[in-house]
Amino acid sequence: MLKATLLKAAGSPALKRQMTSNPVARRVAGRFIAGNTIDDADRVIRELNAKGASVALDYLGENTESEAQARESTAAYLAALDRIQEQGLDANISVKLTAMGLDIRPELALEEASRVAARGKEVGAMVGVDMEAHDYVERTLDTVRQLAESYDQIGVCVQAYLYRTRDDLARLNRWGVPVRLVKGAYQESPEAAYPEKASVDGAYARLLDALVQDNPYPMVATHDPVLVRLTKTLVARYERDRDTFEFQMLYGVRRDLQEQVLAEGYRLRVYVPYGDQWYPYFMRRLAERPANLYFFLSNLLKR
Repeated sequence: MLKATLLKAAGSPALKRQMTSNPVARRVAGRFIAGNTIDDADRVIRELNAKGASVALDYLGENTESEAQARESTAAYLAALDRIQEQGLDANISVKLTAMGLDIRPELALEEASRVAARGKEVGAMVGVDMEAHDYVERTLDTVRQLAESYDQIGVCVQAYLYRTRDDLARLNRWGVPVRLVKGAYQESPEAAYPEKASVDGAYARLLDALVQDNPYPMVATHDPVLVRLTKTLVARYERDRDTFEFQMLYGVRRDLQEQVLAEGYRLRVYVPYGDQWYPYFMRRLAERPANLYFFLSNLLKR
């Protein structure tokens, strides 16, 4: 119930105005968000690289309403790739198709994403496509298929809580597209997604088996120690080298587990968001883990 309430709040314009104007909320959000600018993100990337972690850089923003806004998002993604190349950072980028105009025209999103993919190919950095709410899945996968036909190093995220993801993962494995597996963080109907945490965990474990066995480059995005251990077991079972997959975790979440994974010699990529459109992302992080919500509320009470 609490999770559903928080996810609904993520779409509230009124609450967004209150939160983004609250200096304490902005400060607390800094645990999970690098800052507003590429310079802020650069600083965080360097800190993580120094610890041995790679980075997936995410310029925050989604559901643009004009072609001009879509092209602004593309410009930000291109600037991030430029910074990665110029500074020799160990990072790639993650993009949202709705930020590049998917709500306006699928052709516009494909056009803008192709520009980013072309630059990613020049830089040698993967362009990962984030998965958004259920209604966007088919359009996202269709765009990824078209991008992968022309550009290498295109990856995509799939969400374990959606019933359809088993078939989607099988398609992506056949296409040879690297996949980032997450549990899922949007408010979905029980007709589209598993409503209970235990069912989502079970689905993730089943998908993880197919991911590790058949995907060209599995990206295991989890903060669950049980699923981390399962990944290690599956990697041994299917005799995968450690340089053929990676764990992924979110900036500011389970730093202890991140350090443990690195200490054991596994690849780790930390998902680092930045930008001033942080409110929906932040609310989804609060909804995911009670510890995140406790951290936020305890800091608000310190005012």
